[in-house]
Amino acid sequence: MLLKKSGSRLLALAAATAMAAIAATGPARAETELVVYTAVEAEDLQKYAARFNEDHPDITIKWVRDSTGIVTAKLLAEKNNPQADVVWGLAATSLLLLKSEGMLEPYAPKGVDKLDPKFVDNSNPPTWVGMDAWVASVCFNTVEAAKNNLPAPKSWADLTKPIYEGHVIMPNPNSSGTGFLDVSSWLQMMGEDGGWAFMDALHKNIARYTHSGSKPCKMAASGETTIGISFAFRGAKSKAEGAPIEIIVPEEGVGWDMEATAIIAGTAKLDAAKTLVDWSISRKANEMYNDGYAVVAMPGVAKPVEHFPPNLLEKMIQNDFEFAANNRKRILEEWQKRYDSKSEPKG
Repeated sequence: MLLKKSGSRLLALAAATAMAAIAATGPARAETELVVYTAVEAEDLQKYAARFNEDHPDITIKWVRDSTGIVTAKLLAEKNNPQADVVWGLAATSLLLLKSEGMLEPYAPKGVDKLDPKFVDNSNPPTWVGMDAWVASVCFNTVEAAKNNLPAPKSWADLTKPIYEGHVIMPNPNSSGTGFLDVSSWLQMMGEDGGWAFMDALHKNIARYTHSGSKPCKMAASGETTIGISFAFRGAKSKAEGAPIEIIVPEEGVGWDMEATAIIAGTAKLDAAKTLVDWSISRKANEMYNDGYAVVAMPGVAKPVEHFPPNLLEKMIQNDFEFAANNRKRILEEWQKRYDSKSEPKG
């Protein structure tokens, strides 16, 4: 009888210990998964998640990544049945469009007052916050240029000269945020009539339009084309890797846009989404963005980037983001009608 009682006590004790162990480890194992839509370069996503998880291991990120235009179209298509919890790294012009559709959750993240005001939505509370800026530029392969006896262009206007026919690659603005900032900035700099006249002339020299903003520069770096209209940091990165390219800043000025972050209205995981957005504007996050971008949202963080054109920042136009967002649909439809015949196949 005594043995039976002792055995029962031991079993009860073991069961209690096991339950305590489960209770102790339960919260640590409980993870929240956030579906995060992004247009951040695919090679950077693992790093972004890893850095975030150093501070918040209980929140896992499920990335849904594509180029800016594709992500924007996907979000708009899902307006009445949102699938994303957070957007982390999409053009501010796209987020302004989502804001106008009532698709973003207003939220002022902790520390937002430390950011450059240009990188913060002007609503109170803001519906999106900026991360970094990317700036248009031209990647020019000097080896291919010598083979084809092509001079280095100095301006956007130079790219319409007959000598460059078939030697220019640029992104399709329907797919690429870089392509859209090019088109919207040309319309701002040159006016509607002048901008479309410029693009008509440029189109004659375009070999094809890509569905990625970085691809034209990567193609120039590898010698697949002589001239790639892309963004400056991609050029600096390729040049640092040994590519025979020069990064040209057209003298008329260059367009730019910023990557930004927002919470999708209606998310069932609002607390975790706020935690991610809080972290996305932290100093640690801004230092991480500086690995890939020379211009970041938090003043005093950015370090010089090797091969980044020294005059680029002064050539950034006074970008009218509201114009770009409000006229996006009209601009893209007009561009599609005029130039899509030279777009590469999607896929």
